[in-house]
Amino acid sequence: MHRKKEMVTDKGEQTRSRIMEVALHMFRERGYEETTMRAIAEQAGVALGNTYYYFRSKEQLIQAFYERIHQETFAACRTVLDKERTLQARLLGVMSSMLAVIEPHHHLSGLLFKTAADPHSPLNPFSSESEAVREQSITLFREVVRGSKDRVPADLQTELPTLLWLYHMGIVLFWIHDASLRHARTNRLVDQSVKLVAKLISLAGLPLMGPLRKSVLRLLIEMGGDAEAPEEPRVPDQKDAKG
Repeated sequence: MHRKKEMVTDKGEQTRSRIMEVALHMFRERGYEETTMRAIAEQAGVALGNTYYYFRSKEQLIQAFYERIHQETFAACRTVLDKERTLQARLLGVMSSMLAVIEPHHHLSGLLFKTAADPHSPLNPFSSESEAVREQSITLFREVVRGSKDRVPADLQTELPTLLWLYHMGIVLFWIHDASLRHARTNRLVDQSVKLVAKLISLAGLPLMGPLRKSVLRLLIEMGGDAEAPEEPRVPDQKDAKG
């Protein structure tokens, strides 16, 4: 009975994987918007109903693809995180691993960016639908910070993983538009910018930088919607004016 259950599970995973691979191929060939779930099902040799069983929409399919990329990235940078102890070396290792993992998907990433750039798209990295994958990435950067021997102010340590995730998103955007051979410009940008980021973090811990650091963090929290908006001053009406 146990063996039969394993065979059913394996078959389900194979079907799910086949649907994803076919879909990614069709997205590259036809474009994301032009590819339908029905066309994916037909090409994969899976009934449309079964296709919707595994993926409710194209957006969910892409989210699953993003999650797979994250898992591959986490595995690829495991050695670096276990070995390196400086923040600079850990961040460089993670960023380099990320670029190596997504390199085969450069063309597809460019196609998906057209949709992901739409603020109302579920594929937007800031959308609620992207929250799970976004949190997984932030968790990875949290480990980068937590495992470092570098001293990071407590208030900055709380927000730093999210800031590093935003930095990584900027690098990905540059990589999408990078037409240089083997994306050499992106690799140089990572090498140089990681040094700068690490230096800025170390400077942020200096006593003289405390007020500026707190102001920046307060602004980031407010822009993130976590802080309550200040109460608007009450304008007296005519009755109040008359006393």
